[in-house]
Amino acid sequence: MTTATPELLARPISDFIPHRAPMILIDSITRHQPDSLITQTQISPQSAYFDETQQGVPNYVGIEYMAQSIAALAGVEAILQGQPIKVGFLLGSRKLQMHQHLFALGHTYHTHVTRLYQEESGLAVFDCQIFHQNTLMAQANVNVFQPDDSHSYIKDSHSA
Repeated sequence: MTTATPELLARPISDFIPHRAPMILIDSITRHQPDSLITQTQISPQSAYFDETQQGVPNYVGIEYMAQSIAALAGVEAILQGQPIKVGFLLGSRKLQMHQHLFALGHTYHTHVTRLYQEESGLAVFDCQIFHQNTLMAQANVNVFQPDDSHSYIKDSHSA
């Protein structure tokens, strides 16, 4: 598989993920290699879920930083293959560890995602880590599912 060019990675994050504002929680892609990606998130008072009293974003939002980074990897891969961006589903996580209680105001975080396994069905497992500088802030193995046709999948799940 091809590695994305710096010009491709400089595009707005909304080009790579199916989310729309205000639910886009990651800011940009900083690095891509086959099966892995790094995104960046800057915490500001405008960040989704920002808590003024705590002066940061609660740590549980980290799982969504991980999920959106996985979606961004899928989006980069789709664009490189000339395919449309698809909706995926966060199924759950294993070995989730949060090493702090919040993502602090003014700090920049880097979310690293690496594909460990993927089935033809669209089921995949990713190793995810969130860093502030060189300090590990959160980690998990995240399970996701990306069907070929999400609309049919949702429609079929409602009629079952």
